[in-house]
Amino acid sequence: MSMPTVALVGRPNVGKSTLFNKIVGRQVSITEDIPGVTRDRIYQEANYNKKKFYLVDTGGIDATKMTFNDEIKMQAEIAIKDADIVVFIVDGKEGLTHNDLIVRDILRKSNKEVIVAINKMDVKEARDNIYDFYELGFDKYIPISSIHNTGYVELMDTITDGFHEYEETVDERLKFSIIGRPNVGKSSLMNAMLNEERVVVSNVAGTTRDSIDSVLKYHNEEYVLIDTAGMRKKGKVFEAIEKYSLLRSLKAIDRSDICLVVINAEEGITEHDKHIAGYAIERGKGLIFVVNKWDTVTDTTIQEFEKLMRAEFQFATYAPIVFLSALTKKRIHTLMPEVIKVAENIKREIKTSVINEVILDAYQLNLPPSYKGKRLKIYFTSQTGTKPPKFTFRVNSKGLVHFSYERYLENKIRENFDFTGTPITLQFKNRNGDDE
Repeated sequence: MSMPTVALVGRPNVGKSTLFNKIVGRQVSITEDIPGVTRDRIYQEANYNKKKFYLVDTGGIDATKMTFNDEIKMQAEIAIKDADIVVFIVDGKEGLTHNDLIVRDILRKSNKEVIVAINKMDVKEARDNIYDFYELGFDKYIPISSIHNTGYVELMDTITDGFHEYEETVDERLKFSIIGRPNVGKSSLMNAMLNEERVVVSNVAGTTRDSIDSVLKYHNEEYVLIDTAGMRKKGKVFEAIEKYSLLRSLKAIDRSDICLVVINAEEGITEHDKHIAGYAIERGKGLIFVVNKWDTVTDTTIQEFEKLMRAEFQFATYAPIVFLSALTKKRIHTLMPEVIKVAENIKREIKTSVINEVILDAYQLNLPPSYKGKRLKIYFTSQTGTKPPKFTFRVNSKGLVHFSYERYLENKIRENFDFTGTPITLQFKNRNGDDE
């Protein structure tokens, strides 16, 4: 039995995002007083009185004949098509508008159950306007105030009236996110992988303002694919929205097991591409470089570009590089096998006896340099974590571990075991337990 889907629909700035955040219980949609901010359908799982459902926040439907609004209108129509229940949010303070009537016409065609939520009922004008909305011709009207919680319980009881209680299950599916600078082709890549128009793709940098989760089926396995807002340099982040987007991208990285860092082959590698990869590594995530728009490159070979990538990303030489074109889908088939390989590696576990043998051999082959008459001794090594793999070394004094020797030990581990695509963490502890 699949979970029901509830879509929040309405013209721009009626309070959809505020209500969305309240229902899902955390800040997900961007609430800014700028029309057209929530530009994509935002999917989240919500829970009310042990009843679970998917909640979809749509871009505001606007009557103005702009291409962008046409795309958003299409998004809302798709969301309505996917939804079991539609919550049509109107602005009580402003009263009934022409755009509300356009939304009504789209909803009437859908033949879905519609609940009209009349928002901003905390102000006097809204109370005066309430009866005008009955002209919309639907059966259920609930006055609410998203900010002041008025009518919230009645609205949620009405939405979930026919839903069943859900039992908690742990999501074991692998999660991976598509990250990168604005306009490198992240949304196009997501569409190509999902084979459907799931996100609004536009050539305007900064189009995708929120992370969106989608389920990808590949070889009978399900994967959760997270598309993130384009990450901009912090120095260039002027708008509050853009600051929010960067924060959301970092949160999306935190939720991922693997990050696909998209590089625009046309523009080449930038410093900010390195920072973005650095974010993922800092958080211990699996890493794959995706060089997109490869179909536009005519003056260099894959081998030459890969050499350049390795030189620029010396801190992530373990990450595989995939060359493809999201737009033409050329070489797109090479990506998922790499994701599956990295998925295995981030969870790889090495037996204690085997890792100890490798480290002992490495130690004897290349003794650490002595410092003030003292030399580092390694007594025992064991793997103490996965995602990313973590190895703990018991030593005589962790103060004697030089970063170059730590790198040597990491390289020896990588030589002996396949940790392609995953950072590995080395932790040193004093054998006597005095780690201060």
